Amino acid sequence: KGPPQISGEVAKIIAADELIESAVAAGPYVNFKLKPAGLGKIALESILKGTFFQKPLLVQTPKTMIEYSQPNTHKELHVGHMRNACLGDALVRTLRYAGVEVISSTFPGDVGTHVAKCLWYMKFRNTEPVPKEGRGEWLGQMYSKGHLQLEDETGTPKEAENREKLTMILQQLEEKKGEFYDLWLETRQWSIDLMQSVYGWMGIKFDQWYWESEVDSASLQYVKDLLAQGKLTRSEGAVGMDLSDVNLGFCLLMKSDGNGLYATKDLELARRKFQDYKIQKSIYVVDQRQSLHFQQVFKTLERLGFEQAKDCFHLQYNFVELPDGAMSSRKGNIVPIMALIQNMQNMVKENYLTRYKGEWSDEEIDLVAEQVAKGAIKYGMVKIDNNKKIVFDMKEWLKLEGDSGPFIQYSTARISSLLKKLGPVQAAGTDWGLLTHTAEKKLMSHLLNYNVVVAQAAENDRPSVLCTYLLEAAKKFNHFYHECSIGQAETPALKNARLALAQATREALVQGLSLLGIPAPERM
Repeated sequence: KGPPQISGEVAKIIAADELIESAVAAGPYVNFKLKPAGLGKIALESILKGTFFQKPLLVQTPKTMIEYSQPNTHKELHVGHMRNACLGDALVRTLRYAGVEVISSTFPGDVGTHVAKCLWYMKFRNTEPVPKEGRGEWLGQMYSKGHLQLEDETGTPKEAENREKLTMILQQLEEKKGEFYDLWLETRQWSIDLMQSVYGWMGIKFDQWYWESEVDSASLQYVKDLLAQGKLTRSEGAVGMDLSDVNLGFCLLMKSDGNGLYATKDLELARRKFQDYKIQKSIYVVDQRQSLHFQQVFKTLERLGFEQAKDCFHLQYNFVELPDGAMSSRKGNIVPIMALIQNMQNMVKENYLTRYKGEWSDEEIDLVAEQVAKGAIKYGMVKIDNNKKIVFDMKEWLKLEGDSGPFIQYSTARISSLLKKLGPVQAAGTDWGLLTHTAEKKLMSHLLNYNVVVAQAAENDRPSVLCTYLLEAAKKFNHFYHECSIGQAETPALKNARLALAQATREALVQGLSLLGIPAPERM
């Protein structure tokens, strides 16, 4: 049947009830009018009780591991790393809210050429003393300087000598002995301390830390065993799997010099994840440049008979750029995370909080500055769809109006202030039928959709849709607040109903922000 015919038949059989006032066919659609009393009872009462946020949302909830934020030790964490961390954290929180059992994991790179370059520069070129504080950040500068120095000396008499030293460093790390292995252990901890401080600030906790150094040897042995079993092939001295029949080229798993690659480690890591936690789905949050890598790894696993290969999923995202272009740790043109955090918090104090000096305690000013900085960064990193590029602009992200985290936080603080001034709400016996203004009904309808949107965000791995929902909720509240006076409401019953609507809005905003890892200040 044609859609208009179907919608006409559907509209006729829908009877009015406590929620639905009428259903009218309009072309291929059915338009519903909802009763304020029903909206209030079904949505607002359960929001105010808290039961609204305790419903299982998804039918299928496979036990899932989400691996995200895979920074390298011996490099400086920068603003580009924040997109991965914010996206992964929002996915973990959203899926858990939707009823999925989630194990969060990270896979930092603590071995490889970048480590050798850093240690080489520290030992053979650096003249600076090791700082007492900020050693993790300083280490990233050593790597950048080392990379640039080695590039400068390429093609000079020093090139062969440098290559020998880098090989020697890598051998010591492989053999787990020698002065560079000892230096690696010490400096690796500096990087871990930096990671922990960043994750602590962000409120991120991982259930499992996998390390490249821990799977390095085992992954190479696995490849050698597969080769002996005739499951892999040799090509020009290297070992891997030929995937050219499916246009994926040759998946290289062991170089001719006997060393492994990222794909080597990911084969072993995939096995460990399913074995360690008995998961049913494995999500890798990694940028889009690694698309071919994961296609090769998953197809190789499939051809090796790894049944769970079909349950591995690469969640891609696009890059973060500065207004003047891309960032690079190698070249040193980055915005370091800790410097970014400090700058943002200082800017929040200068632009918004200095006026409260003396009225608020210094501790509260510091806390709110930190909360607003988190709102700006996390919302800014997640609001853009995964496949679109992000241009980081600190001033834009910190604005208290428009599409920003601080705007939504400001809305929650504004409602908190309103409730303190005009409350408390008498939730029992609230006459929701009094909320007949268009702005009131639109806000109530929007609140009713909260769980639908969260379910969409969880099911499609798109927390950006939750950002859009929260922005619209804040806008709809502001419209309601301007159109419908609470303090000057015609009757006490209407005042109470509007106040209850405001409180329900705040509950939804606070809950939604928490799924993005964003705190809601009581006042701003």
